[in-house]
Amino acid sequence: MKWTWILLSVLVLSLTVGCAPTYHFGVQDKASTVPDEFGQTEAAIASAEKSAGAKYCPDKIARAKALGKKGVETYWACRTDEGLAMLDAARKLAKDAETCQPPKPKAAPPAPAPTPKPAPPPKGEVSLKWVHFDFDKADLTPQAKATLDETARILKDHPGIMVEVDGYTDVIGTDTYNLKLSERRAKAVQNYLASKGVPAARLKVKALGKSNPVADNKTPQGRAENRRVELRILR
Repeated sequence: MKWTWILLSVLVLSLTVGCAPTYHFGVQDKASTVPDEFGQTEAAIASAEKSAGAKYCPDKIARAKALGKKGVETYWACRTDEGLAMLDAARKLAKDAETCQPPKPKAAPPAPAPTPKPAPPPKGEVSLKWVHFDFDKADLTPQAKATLDETARILKDHPGIMVEVDGYTDVIGTDTYNLKLSERRAKAVQNYLASKGVPAARLKVKALGKSNPVADNKTPQGRAENRRVELRILR
């Protein structure tokens, strides 16, 4: 009996003495054997850190490490399947990081659409500039008012000129709505010029809706150019 206890003691000592604890992702293992996924995940992340893609996707590698640690902790918390799923996701992140490429250079922004020029006046006598409006608005902007102040001065200097005030919109919205919106824009210009001393009888309002675009309605810049009131000299 005495020798039996001695042999058992020797066996226990051989299993415990001199065996340092092992760790994965900084978490101490709680058993002498661990799943292969622990080492595979560490190896995958180590490979990603040495790859060319590491400099382009360091965030993926950092997330893989954090997920690996969480996976080990979850596994040792007896949520085996959940922990192994996290380790699998960490390996996929590491694999993605290896294939990361440098970002492509940004394409130069498209050149703004040229501002259309108004039609030349009869005999080169007078030139009237257009005014533009914000989306779905008929309110005059400060820039539009400054332009119309100059227009009012010119028209008062040339009392014989009759002007057609043509209102336009872009293509967004129904035909009926845009026709009414273009009319409100034209009347806003007419009323402003009248407030500056130009008789309203010299200003013929015409609503043209989304017709006669001067720029591409497929782009924001083009639609902005089409939201306008043209001042066209009749005689």
